[in-house]
Amino acid sequence: MKAVVCGAGRVGYGIAKELAGEGNAVTVVDWSAELIDKITTDLDVRGVIGHGSHPDVLERAGGRDADLLVAVTYSDETNMVACQVAHSLFETPMRIARVRAQSYLEKAWSDLFATDALPIDVTISPELEVSRSILQRLETPGAFTTAPFANSRVQLLGVRIEQTSPVAGSSRNQILELFPDLGLDIVGIEREGSLFIPEGGDPLVAGDDVYLSVAAGHVGRALEVFGRSAPRARRVVIVGAGNIGLYVAKALERVSGVKVRVIEGDKTRAEEVADTLRRTVVLHGDGLDRQILREAGVEEAELALCLTNDDKVNLLSAVMARREGAERTLTLINDQTFQPIKTALDIDVMIDPRAVTVSTILQHIRRGRITGLQTIGGGAAEALEGVALSTSPLIGKSLHRMELPDGVGVGALVRGDRVYFRRDDVTIEENDRILLFALKPAVSKVEQMFRVSLEYF
Repeated sequence: MKAVVCGAGRVGYGIAKELAGEGNAVTVVDWSAELIDKITTDLDVRGVIGHGSHPDVLERAGGRDADLLVAVTYSDETNMVACQVAHSLFETPMRIARVRAQSYLEKAWSDLFATDALPIDVTISPELEVSRSILQRLETPGAFTTAPFANSRVQLLGVRIEQTSPVAGSSRNQILELFPDLGLDIVGIEREGSLFIPEGGDPLVAGDDVYLSVAAGHVGRALEVFGRSAPRARRVVIVGAGNIGLYVAKALERVSGVKVRVIEGDKTRAEEVADTLRRTVVLHGDGLDRQILREAGVEEAELALCLTNDDKVNLLSAVMARREGAERTLTLINDQTFQPIKTALDIDVMIDPRAVTVSTILQHIRRGRITGLQTIGGGAAEALEGVALSTSPLIGKSLHRMELPDGVGVGALVRGDRVYFRRDDVTIEENDRILLFALKPAVSKVEQMFRVSLEYF
């Protein structure tokens, strides 16, 4: 596949890295010579310096032959025009644009992105995707990551194994033997910075980050077994009332019994958000001010969400909130160099907006083959959901006994409302949904397993 990526920032870099790593021919366009120099040095991609929406620039980038255009510059308007040019002049088959301004995305203007208007196949709002990711994590407070698959019939959970965990020292086989009726499986373990798919006899060690596939009705019990059970937060403090903070606060207002308080440093923004929200107290002040945190009731909060645009403010406010009494903390972190200090700072969850956005875009790029996708371990692995079509080599094989490529493990199989795991003796049938966990080098092999026939389109 030939792809043009407009924008060499964090998201553009992440998309180019993923596509180039899978053997695609990728060209990145950006007006910054510095960013183009970095991305062409780091990755096996071609770079073009110029404005991503200019026809001559897109032509130099190979727009006439491109199968895909992904426009993720910092300008919504540039992204939209780039898709228009790709469609009108070069007939690029698939066009994806990042759109941040919420005005463009309101339901009243839903026809804006139709083929006969602005021909964009997929619009991605980073703020909305990140907000949804945060809300998913609030549903499973004991997990550091969570992602729904197969219409939420299966959840992928990430849990940390502590010294006091009931399953520390136990292997996958032992856990499944002890809890035969528990609908889960262990699909991945990250230990000392290395991610691998465990064998049945591999023990879980304190400090491991373990990835589980869990049937929807068994999530609570699974967290109990792994010593990560925690009640849903009823008292929440949000530091930062940007688009993400406002979206999350609005969603929490609709949940009965949840009390939310928001801290915002910009007075004008605080007043705007206070007028928008109905059941939420909005405080104007600094999230690093201990007195403001106390006014917000952080000492009684079950959860502090640190959602400003500044990584360092988020980290420090999370540390202060914890010291003031907050039971759990979640922070937005754009700079991945901060990830290793998560445990040292006693922060429960760090969310990387770039990783969330990249996962969403990749899912749309692979549509028809992959119907669900979540990047894991900073991109070291992916959880992929696909439909077993008639052309798939998976049809007719036993889930329990089938041979998989190195670096690939079975998460679950979903047929109707039934969820099966690798230990179940079931034969794969057409239209089954299968969740696979794949280390990065094996992702292309998983895609091949979900081959799509021409009739599918």
